[in-house]
Amino acid sequence: MSGETDVGHRVLGDSVSVALRLTAIELLLRPLGPWAARPLALGLAALALLFPRVLRSQATWLALAALVAVSIVVEWPLPDNHIYLLAYWCLAAGLALGAPDPGTTLARSGRLLLGFAFAFAVLWKGVLSPDYVDGRFFRVTLLTDDRFADTVAVVGGLDRETLEASRRALVPLPGGAEALEPPEVVEPPAFRRFANALTWGGLAVEAVLALLCLAPSVGWVPRARHAVLLAFCALTYSVAPVAGFGWLLVAMGVSLCGPTDLWLRRSYVAIWLLVLLYSEVNWAGIVMDLLR
Repeated sequence: MSGETDVGHRVLGDSVSVALRLTAIELLLRPLGPWAARPLALGLAALALLFPRVLRSQATWLALAALVAVSIVVEWPLPDNHIYLLAYWCLAAGLALGAPDPGTTLARSGRLLLGFAFAFAVLWKGVLSPDYVDGRFFRVTLLTDDRFADTVAVVGGLDRETLEASRRALVPLPGGAEALEPPEVVEPPAFRRFANALTWGGLAVEAVLALLCLAPSVGWVPRARHAVLLAFCALTYSVAPVAGFGWLLVAMGVSLCGPTDLWLRRSYVAIWLLVLLYSEVNWAGIVMDLLR
């Protein structure tokens, strides 16, 4: 029995280590903070990857939490939403590593952070933002953000010339002036369907994830939680150009893995690599080139 317990602790420890390593890699790939804090954050993240003792040190993650918090304060209100979540996650890791059972403590913190992050996302989008639920957010974002241009062309049926014309139509005239013949914003049916799918599909999945993460971990709930989170990351970040958010969700998901969840941990690592691939390879551009 003692041998089985030792093995269980080692495997559970692997979940903690993988979660922390993925977070450290994210800090290296997406460095943040002002010039005075960034070298410290990069140095700590690199040392954590090189030396297991640094990786599992409570001081490392409390220091990283403080450095991320400094970045938020100095750059406020510009930091992306997930930078706030990253600060909470680093703090949770630091506190967990000082607890008697780091694996269980980190898993509980990860589950609650995921649950409340998705719950507040649903509250903000579905209740407090009328421009989200009526579809305007994605209809405008897909047209104006150049990072979506190739995806809009492949999925939404808008070629580059039409997209540029629609962008010009959305540019406000100075001083409240109005054009005699205002340009038209072109939205093909495929584009509207794509925007609606992103709006309502994302909101529905985030609501399900909030419920699954905040629900007690009994019966089928943990498996459903992992399945939906993995699918969410695999699909969302093929379109959303925020790999850092995806990596953070994956790292927290890994922390929820239990002693015998070897393949589940590997699945999270595979999705982490997939999000990396999305961020470095323009798959929509490749598809466009093949279709020409």
